[in-house]
Amino acid sequence: MNENPAIDYQQQRFSFQPCLEQTRSDAAPVHPVVVIGAGPVGLVSAIDLARQGIPVVVVDDDDMLSVGSRAICFAKRTLDILDRIGCGQRMVDKGVGWNRGKVFLRDQAIYEFDLLPEAGHARPAFINLQQYYLEGYLLEEASQYPQIELRWKSKVSGITHQGDHEALTVDTPAGSYTLKARYVVAADGSRSPLRKMMGLESVGHTFRDRFLIADVKMEAPFPAERWFWFDPPFHPNQSVLLHRQPDDVWRIDFQLGWDADPVLEKTPERVIPRVQALLGKDVKFSLEWVSVYTFSCVRMDRFRHGRVLFVGDAAHCVSPFGARGANSGVQDAENLAWKLAYVLQGKAPESLLDSYASEREVAADENLLNSTRATDFITPKSAVSKCFRDAVLALAREHDFARRLVNSGRLSLPATLHGSPLNTPASAPFSGAMQAGAPCTDAPVLTSTGPGWLLPQLGDQFVAMMFAAPAELSEAQRQALQSLCEGSVPLRLLFVSSADATAEDRAALSALGQDARQVQDIDGLAAQRYDAQPQTCYLIRPDQHICAAWRKVDAAALAEALLRATGHRQGALAAPVLDAA
Repeated sequence: MNENPAIDYQQQRFSFQPCLEQTRSDAAPVHPVVVIGAGPVGLVSAIDLARQGIPVVVVDDDDMLSVGSRAICFAKRTLDILDRIGCGQRMVDKGVGWNRGKVFLRDQAIYEFDLLPEAGHARPAFINLQQYYLEGYLLEEASQYPQIELRWKSKVSGITHQGDHEALTVDTPAGSYTLKARYVVAADGSRSPLRKMMGLESVGHTFRDRFLIADVKMEAPFPAERWFWFDPPFHPNQSVLLHRQPDDVWRIDFQLGWDADPVLEKTPERVIPRVQALLGKDVKFSLEWVSVYTFSCVRMDRFRHGRVLFVGDAAHCVSPFGARGANSGVQDAENLAWKLAYVLQGKAPESLLDSYASEREVAADENLLNSTRATDFITPKSAVSKCFRDAVLALAREHDFARRLVNSGRLSLPATLHGSPLNTPASAPFSGAMQAGAPCTDAPVLTSTGPGWLLPQLGDQFVAMMFAAPAELSEAQRQALQSLCEGSVPLRLLFVSSADATAEDRAALSALGQDARQVQDIDGLAAQRYDAQPQTCYLIRPDQHICAAWRKVDAAALAEALLRATGHRQGALAAPVLDAA
């Protein structure tokens, strides 16, 4: 979709339209899924469900998208997800890509870092893009699906649990009505009204500190890097974070301290001198948006409550350091969508939804741990913590070991679901990051239409990815794979070969069905990153997480792993193993 520069996503308004339940008194269908909240997480949930053929109703209590930059840092894993659902390229085209950052102590840079030091990836480590662009792109993508119905100015004010559905009370300008749903996805934000209606809460730690966000429009020579200052001369005894955004807008976060007046600090009389101290009095700029925030590191005890599933900030909240909020929320949505679709389509038992909760609760704990550690380092609350922080920063100028201890926000990485009950233990050792539970990594490949990338070849269904050419498998192996692909759970075959396809490969591929594909590992990076030997085989989930791996193609083992990955075989969730660094 071409970019339309005339669209101001912050000014768009969406009119209320009476729905079926309001226009026909005899109509009270039970919708398969209702999503509460039309923010990034809710819209990703709806689009991903629609791609699986599931009708979705999205209700939102507002009539507009977000205002101000809000979530701006979108990680490579999130871009991979957005690529799959159709708007990743727009994000990259509009956003400011970056891999590098600098950390300063007072007025000196103490070290630099590169988050994507290796080549051979389609996407950068991060892009910066105002949240309203993401919401606008997702909304336009959602409008392409007849399965998605968006209802604006529709506030959920009550919920009752019925025998086979949830009954939501929805308040609108035309009165209230009952909206029935077999499943409810709660993407209604950190204050989640639905969570409160159900008598649930998020628990954890609220930090006694305040930060000022200033979106500043200016032309500046700063590079597209993440710059973080500890105790800078222009804002002493506090911290400052600078990010570049599109449209010549720069995001500046100033630490204020807990005693700061949040109303007073948002006034231009207070904001402009702070920005001038950073930029210099001669730099011309204008303020686009200003906000003062506090933050918490909290989560719900359980993300699934029967037919109600909580995602994003409704389920867990973290501090903004590390860009873990929106990125983890999008990963929640992707994890849940295929499982809900499989349950609704009869391809999996309802217990599969328990794995959404268990997997994403472990991921949330990992984010909370990293976010809390970053916050404690940035804003030490004791003399001992401050002494440690200052010593680490002083040593980091000269010593690599100290740089690894500096924590200005461990930047978002996707969780590896080591203990997932959907994983099949490997029968042979594999080295590297591509273990069961890991999200798939990218690599350049040559497709039938030209140069491309590995991840788009996986799509959004189960895939058996084999490091072999089709003709290298025996006839018995190919027949067994073909039978497996004709089963009740869709499975696609992807062959990754070191050489171009031969005539024998093309004939074998054709016999395996129209969905089977072959790509060439043109630089050998796919084999390297997946520790592949001839006939190494991976089973990959619809959310592009690995759930099993073998050193040889074995259709019977694939079939058993597929049953386990769809919840037909019971597996215990192992205790999470979190990085102690």
